[in-house]
Amino acid sequence: MFTPRRALILVAAVVALAGTTLPVQAADIPAPGEIVMSPNIKHVTNVPKPEVLADIHTDMAFQGDYGYVGNYYGFSIYDIKNPKKTSLVSSVVCPGGQMDVSVYGNLLFGSVDSSRNNDSCSSTSQSATIKESWEGIRIFDVSDKANPKYIKSVETNCGSHTHTLVPDRKRENVYIYISSYNPSGTFPDCQPPHDLITIIKVPLRNPTAATVIATPNLFPDGGYGGVSAPYPNGKSATTGCHDITAYPEKGIAAGACMGDGILLDIRDPEQPKVTATVRDEANFAFWHSATFNNKGTKVIFTDELGGGTRATCNEAIGPNKGANAYYDIVNGQLVFKSYFKIARHQADTENCVAHNGSLIPVKGRDIMVQAWYQGGISVVDFTDSAHPQEIAYFERGPDNTAPALSGGFWSAYYYNGYIYGSDFNLGLDVLKINDWRTNQAGSVRMRSLNAQTQASYPEHGYGH
Repeated sequence: MFTPRRALILVAAVVALAGTTLPVQAADIPAPGEIVMSPNIKHVTNVPKPEVLADIHTDMAFQGDYGYVGNYYGFSIYDIKNPKKTSLVSSVVCPGGQMDVSVYGNLLFGSVDSSRNNDSCSSTSQSATIKESWEGIRIFDVSDKANPKYIKSVETNCGSHTHTLVPDRKRENVYIYISSYNPSGTFPDCQPPHDLITIIKVPLRNPTAATVIATPNLFPDGGYGGVSAPYPNGKSATTGCHDITAYPEKGIAAGACMGDGILLDIRDPEQPKVTATVRDEANFAFWHSATFNNKGTKVIFTDELGGGTRATCNEAIGPNKGANAYYDIVNGQLVFKSYFKIARHQADTENCVAHNGSLIPVKGRDIMVQAWYQGGISVVDFTDSAHPQEIAYFERGPDNTAPALSGGFWSAYYYNGYIYGSDFNLGLDVLKINDWRTNQAGSVRMRSLNAQTQASYPEHGYGH
């Protein structure tokens, strides 16, 4: 996820035909805007980005018959009861990047990692060197989908680049783990070393009482020191986490923390504890995000080489940099198994990076759909974590509606029979996969989806 203040990192290249990956020549790159896809994917519809939201689309969340899409300028709510007729319900203009969203009950939470002159939706950008600057979490009541109400803000040091919801077992409170990084000695509220996360407690009966309750230090030893080298050989030092994915049912979480991948014990959500750490000094430049398999026995970490603003889906970068890395959890430790990177080469104008995705709920298999910016959307079977295989894909040719290296899919998630893709500039896409390996997922109905808060799907029988 790129941000004006905190540059990230980038990725790779692709082609597959329902399970068979083939190399593609530069001459095969689609024309600008041209759609190409594997035979087992159908493009259902596209809903253009609302005109009132003047910046790029970001992350998504789902609940019931509604989808929520963040934007650096606010967020939108979509009616997806009939995915083929997905329609815009409302948009809230409330600038402050990157506005990653999650939903719980009637509450929507949005991350602000952009220094503002105050916490209001009419705020303006200002330098973080000013002591009175604000950034953190905004909370909205979305019980009326046509008229969301802004009810609370919580300021956090270093802002909120991303966040993760962790409900308590009694469903009386929801905790928000705030990930932020890259402190600076010039920022009054964001001083180094900042090897921590911020935890907000939200009482569900009184959400306006939400407050910061802890700032645990996950890296008391300082974390990975990084490698200073020209792109693509530099390695980020650990100064906080980029993203944390929680699996509350199993009491675990996985953190992608710049230079480190970690496992956490979150059985006490107010006191998360690091139980395992892994590094990849050969290939990973920036540990960006994490996803468990359904059993909680594997973790997919992603490397955001190039910060989302580089054309790294090419032969020069190769298959192991800017890739997914698959780890098995063995006796509580992370054991590396393999890399996966899309094989389709992209044009020099196309940013391409391993970005946000989610599981497709199939009994007995581990399958994930994932966004790759202008590399499109990829579906990968990693049941054999040593030999992941792409089984479907969807992409467009270079996005010529915006400047070069600034387009593509931020997120791609599976929800109740369909794949939804949040495109920077082109809006919300709805896809349908028809494949023997994934069709059973149509029997699983989810009440909600926050990709950074995983919930299990049934391994035996269906219904959720």
